[in-house]
Amino acid sequence: MVRIRLKRIGAKNHPAFRIVVADSRSPRDGRFIEELGTYQPLKKSDNVQMNLERAKYWVGVGAQPSETVASFIKRAERAAAPA
Repeated sequence: MVRIRLKRIGAKNHPAFRIVVADSRSPRDGRFIEELGTYQPLKKSDNVQMNLERAKYWVGVGAQPSETVASFIKRAERAAAPA
C-alpha cells in the first residue's frame, strides 16, 4: 500500500520533516516515490508547505495519508477554499 507520511530530516533538537509518498514497507527515512512538501514544527506560523494538487491526486489514486498528514491536507483545503 502507498502511504503519504512524514520523513524526518534536520539536526538533533531541530526537527524538520518532508511530506513524502512512499510504499508502506519502506523505512521512515528510506525510499520514497515523490516529495509533496515540508513541515517545520518549530516555526510559529506557516510551518507546513505542501503541493495540495499532488496530495489530492495521490489520495485519489488510493494512497492513505497518516493522521498527521491528513490534518495538514484538511487545513490546506480550508485555507485554499476562500481563495
